[in-house]
Amino acid sequence: MSNKRSARLLVAGATLLATAVLVVGCGGEPPADKGATKAAPAAAMPRSPAPPGATVFIFSPENGAIVTSPVAVKFGVSGVSIAPAGQLQANSGHHHLLIDTALADANQAVPKNAQHVHYGKGQTEAMVELEPGQHTLQLVLGDGNHVPHEPPIVSQIVTITVE
Repeated sequence: MSNKRSARLLVAGATLLATAVLVVGCGGEPPADKGATKAAPAAAMPRSPAPPGATVFIFSPENGAIVTSPVAVKFGVSGVSIAPAGQLQANSGHHHLLIDTALADANQAVPKNAQHVHYGKGQTEAMVELEPGQHTLQLVLGDGNHVPHEPPIVSQIVTITVE
């Protein structure tokens, strides 16, 4: 087998493996190690353009709500489609719920940890366990590679109190 063909097969295999890891790794559950942060540098992954006027929002619970845990969180979008992680379709993405944190770097893939929960199967609602006290929730839409769009499509921050 030629060196060029071997190199092409190696690159194709690595690409397939990376795609499989992204798809499997974004299922909607926080990782077992809640302190770990997994973020792949996005330098090699260009950001997908945001559709003009696209929005993402949390329609439940409402800002200022007093709730009990687990909290039913319902996500909404307008002007953009929901597609599972790993699918690089124009004008689409999947939800990432930021809990008590802000998006640190829109040029990087959204980390996966207890504060950055991925919904890579295209989920539009979730039951979220939260400790008693005040919490902030915000959605960030990520493209098929978990990278925020250009410009980022983010929701208003919702502040809730868990009793």
